[in-house]
Parts: sequence; C-alpha cells; structure tokens
Amino acid sequence: MDNKLKEETEKVGQKVKSMGLLKIMFFSVMLAATLCSFILHDRIYPSDSVFNRGITNSEFLNGLLALVPRILRAVVTATVILVAVGVLLAVLNAAFHKNSRQITVVRLVNNIIKCIAAVIIVIAVLAVWGIDTTALITGAGVLTLIVGLGMQSLISDVVAGLFIVFENEFNVGDIVTIDGFRGEVVEIGIRTTKLEALGNVKIVNNSDIRGVLNQTVKLSTAKTLIDIEYGEPIEKAEKVIKAKLPQIEIDGVPKGIVYDGVAALGSSGVTLQFTAECYEGDIFAVQREMNKRIKMMFDENGVGIPFNQLVVHMADNK
Repeated sequence: MDNKLKEETEKVGQKVKSMGLLKIMFFSVMLAATLCSFILHDRIYPSDSVFNRGITNSEFLNGLLALVPRILRAVVTATVILVAVGVLLAVLNAAFHKNSRQITVVRLVNNIIKCIAAVIIVIAVLAVWGIDTTALITGAGVLTLIVGLGMQSLISDVVAGLFIVFENEFNVGDIVTIDGFRGEVVEIGIRTTKLEALGNVKIVNNSDIRGVLNQTVKLSTAKTLIDIEYGEPIEKAEKVIKAKLPQIEIDGVPKGIVYDGVAALGSSGVTLQFTAECYEGDIFAVQREMNKRIKMMFDENGVGIPFNQLVVHMADNK
C-alpha cells in the first residue's frame, strides 16, 4: 500500500510539472493584475482616475479605458477564488492521502469543488459587471430542473458514483473486474470510473456498473500445476517438496508456497498442485516465478518431469 501512495504522490508531481507553459503564463498574468489592482487601487477605481474621466477625444477609446477597472475587478475576483480553491485542494490532498479510501474520496471531492468553483466564478464575474445574478440564479434553478428531466442518465451516473465512494465498494488502486474487464481503478469520477490494464483504459459510466468483482479486499491465490513422471514414486517427490519447498522465497508471497497434493492423474504424468497467497496485482508474476522455482527444485533433486510421447506399433506382416 505504501508503494501505491508513493505512486500517487509521484503522479501528482508529474501533473504539476506537465502543466502547460501557456497556463502558467496566464495564471502569472492574473496574479500580476491582482497585485497591481491592490497596489494601485486609488489610481484605477476612483471616478476621477485616468480610466474614468475620458482623457481622449474618442468616445470609443474612452469606452475601452472605462472597461479596464471592470476587467481588473473580474480578474481579481477570479484569481482570489482560484487561489482559495487551490489552497483548499492542497490542504485536502495533503491531509487525506493515507490509504486508498481517503484518496478515492478526496479525488471525488476535488472534482465537485472544481465544478462548484467554476459556477461561483461565473456568477461573481457577472456580478462585477453589474448583471443581476439573483434573477440569473433563479432562472438557473428552473433551467436545471428542465435539463434534469432530460438528463436522467447523467444524474444516475452522478448518484451511482456517490454511492460507490461512500459505500466503499471499491477504491482507487483496487483491482476489480467489471463487465469482464480486469484492471486497476485509476479514477472514480462524478460520472465515470476508469480502469487500466496493460496500458489500456476502460471508461465505464457509474450507473452501468453491475456485479463488480473486487479482487483486492483479500489476498488472492496463485496456483501452479506441475506433472511428475509415473515412474517417479510419489513418496520421493513429496519428500523433496517437504524438505526444499519452505526454502523457496518469492517476492509478493508473504506466507510461502503450499503443496496441496495430487490434483489429477494425467495422460503422461501425475499432476501436483501448489498454491500461494499473494496480492492480486502480483498474481501473474508470482505464478510465473512459482513455475520456474519448482521446476528448478525438481531438476536439482532428480525428480523427473514428463513430456508428451508417441508410441508407434508396427504391424507384423508375416
């Protein structure tokens, strides 16, 4: 789990580094405009300032100059909200990242806060420009009701996403199987859930998720079947297994490999079954390593492993 948390921290750092130069420049301009607005407040906003008293003979230019204080107020408002939201998100991400459950909830809350912040910025900027936001909010409520009736699937996705998070059905970092696709949960959003496996990302609407198989709640079982020759006494093979198997250590297997006994009597050999408890994300690597190490154990101790043989009988024409 600690490795997963480190990976999440690294991903956040990469996202910050990958922020486009254009975005950084745009936000820097907003911060600079905000600082200038506070420092030069008495020279920009009074009615007798250079922007409001009409210093040119052109009404068009005077009108453009008169827009500067409003634009600066809008920029200041947007900047203050963005900074406040950024600080809030930074505090949430720093305080709640101890386990996959907290990471999942914080990511969902981040998405919700960003959506709310966008709405607040729009309303606040419109208020700065003198638009009656009360009527706008009332109209938005009616519009939301009308749109909601025609967007039932979207609402279902949002509600289903909230239930997934707060009922703790699965979290970011868990390995689950949804609709036959097995992958790691990389994001649980307001509307969709994203699974990743072998570089492929499957995006599933939250309301379409049915019958999830969460394979991370408990340790999974890696199984290996290995044949020995019929000519080999079972007692000899089991004596080797008893003496040498406990010495085999595999990364990702906390309790060691267990010999379960004879699984089947095959066409050319006796099938022995070995199992080991491991994390679901390591199950395939553990199976491959088990095959290798048990084969080496048998080779080193003279236990033969059969191979397919073809016996040909020649007809006697005499």
